[in-house]
Amino acid sequence: MKTMTCRQMGGPCDVAFTAVTSEEMMNKGAAHVTELSKTGDTEHKKVEEMMIASQTDPVAAKTWSDKFEADFAALPEI
Repeated sequence: MKTMTCRQMGGPCDVAFTAVTSEEMMNKGAAHVTELSKTGDTEHKKVEEMMIASQTDPVAAKTWSDKFEADFAALPEI
């Protein structure tokens, strides 16, 4: 199990998440961003908009995914 913050995943805050896999971590981070965006949090809304935009840009999506995978792999197990 590993821990990552919203900020470590490219978000604006220091809320921490734990997950076993990078996919689980990515899903937790995305759900967090979406949830806070819906409450009117402008910083999380900006990140949500970037997430949506990256879905139409395969190069940007791959770049982010590769970095995320490397960052997750480098984290210590807890």
